[in-house]
Amino acid sequence: MSLTTPATPATDSAPSDGSPTTTRRQVLITGGVVAAAVAVTAACGSSSSSAPATSAPAAASAAAAPTTVKTADVPVGGGTIVVAAKVVVTQPTAGQYKAFSAVCTHKGCIVASVKDGTISCACHGSAFSAADGSVKNGPAAAPLAAVPVTVSGDTITLA
Repeated sequence: MSLTTPATPATDSAPSDGSPTTTRRQVLITGGVVAAAVAVTAACGSSSSSAPATSAPAAASAAAAPTTVKTADVPVGGGTIVVAAKVVVTQPTAGQYKAFSAVCTHKGCIVASVKDGTISCACHGSAFSAADGSVKNGPAAAPLAAVPVTVSGDTITLA
């Protein structure tokens, strides 16, 4: 005499009362897809144009100490990237200094280099003019925003 109950095979079908069921496999697959989507989104950056909030003491200290660059640090036809200020300072022709936002208008990366009259973003290949910030090569569609500068002797001050 056997006292065991025959095993019933597991099925992925809905119960007979019509209510939906979710299998463990479906939960694990969905969780994996969501985790991958979050990782990809974080890696690509955000296209949001909102600026991070700044505390009052940080804003006051930034206003008290303007960013400066020495003219000797900005080669003719090239430039210098001031990462902390998110600004790129260029010298398109001898004695002419310009500054632009160093934040690429495509996906928000900081530009990587300035040479031969071109500001380059290494993230996706966008290129901008060192003379006026206009787009020379996409995928960026908008120019870099100009930043006012003043030159006094050998010092460039960003406004």
